[in-house]
Amino acid sequence: MSTATTEAPTTTPPEEERQHDRHARRFGLPVASALVLGNIIGGGIFLLPASVAPFGTVSLLAFGVLTLGAIALALVFGRLAHRLPQTGGPYVYARAAFGDFAGFLAAWSYWITAWVSNAALAVAAVGYLDVLLPLHESKAATIAAALTLQWLPALANLAGTRYVGAVQLVATVLKFVPLLLVAAGGLFFFDSANLGPFHAGEGSTLGALSASAAILLFSYLGVESAAVSAGEVRDPRRNVGRATVLGTLGAAALYLLGTLAVFGTVAHDKLVTSTAPFSDAVNVMFGGSWGGAAVACMALVSMVGALNGWTLLSAQTPYAAARDGLFPRVFTVKRRGVPTAGVLVTVVLASLLTVYNYTAGTKGVFETLVLVTTFTATVPYLLSTAAQIYFLLSGQSGKVSRARLTRDAVLAVAAFGFSLWLVAGSGYAAVYQGVLFLFAGVLVYAAMAARKQRATTGA
Repeated sequence: MSTATTEAPTTTPPEEERQHDRHARRFGLPVASALVLGNIIGGGIFLLPASVAPFGTVSLLAFGVLTLGAIALALVFGRLAHRLPQTGGPYVYARAAFGDFAGFLAAWSYWITAWVSNAALAVAAVGYLDVLLPLHESKAATIAAALTLQWLPALANLAGTRYVGAVQLVATVLKFVPLLLVAAGGLFFFDSANLGPFHAGEGSTLGALSASAAILLFSYLGVESAAVSAGEVRDPRRNVGRATVLGTLGAAALYLLGTLAVFGTVAHDKLVTSTAPFSDAVNVMFGGSWGGAAVACMALVSMVGALNGWTLLSAQTPYAAARDGLFPRVFTVKRRGVPTAGVLVTVVLASLLTVYNYTAGTKGVFETLVLVTTFTATVPYLLSTAAQIYFLLSGQSGKVSRARLTRDAVLAVAAFGFSLWLVAGSGYAAVYQGVLFLFAGVLVYAAMAARKQRATTGA
């Protein structure tokens, strides 16, 4: 069993990395902010307005609360990156504070979040594909479409990073078009009669606030992007925190305006059953169905692009951990710049999860998958905020600025409490599946730790 260590993980320092690769270029605050903004705005937002509509307009308030919590997390990540400016983010912080096992849990949970997110994005994409090719009457056709939408980006990844970049460029441009169109144009067609009740579901308002926030967290996955890529950011001690806050605020403004516009243009009773809320909103704005079909095409490209990027990300996470001996060695296999084993394992697991949730008769497959990612995503967030609290309480001046002790302590406790609140709001079913995924990793860690011990002792 690993003991806590106060030393940073054995990650190549930024200066040494720069000496080894003189052609490497680091990006500054504008690019780092764009990285956070681009990674946060994926494909899930295209279905989320319909997912939270059953809770009522209280979900708009949840967006505001969630944004404050995300900013608290952003500031904590900024402070941690100030003293540990290596690439890896939560993995680096947890391992530095609590040892290999905590670092493994952070990497394992983040990996689970990535491939479960792929399953959720594929389900969301099917909803917009249904606008163009009606699939909802056939479960087999729906499953086949979801699997196809997962495997196409995987094949693009296996073809090499050159093709991954090409897909991402097109998807990044197209995903902002429908969001900006609805966020800005939808306000001119806003009708408060479409909003529906403030609290539409059963139970308390606080419960509805928590439940809708847990679903909406899916739209904020990526807030840690600058911290994860700290080794590639110029002056990370200064820029990581700023980039994370700026990127989060930009995404929050677009999300809130877009969701508000959808709520105000699509009648509430129709929105709660919608599989393509942004298409429905554009149809209301311009009449007919041509606008909705065009938005569906752009949303599909955007979500395939998000699947493309998250597939690579979900392969890189186990690759990095495998290089440190915390994941099986097969994950270090690379071809054409892509960790091929990671891509294949990721897409197979996401496919199995998709089929299971469809065939098990789960009500609201997208919402179920999203809530699982809420639980798994909060594990590295909790470990990161706990690491900050550990550094504060242990009085390690090398890790924490003593002059900002009070501010850092308040932010760390607020971010930790916020993460726990999200876990509570994700519900029993999501926590159940998430815990199963998480505990499965303990067996993997046991095998990896035993192998490292044998290698050390020469047994």
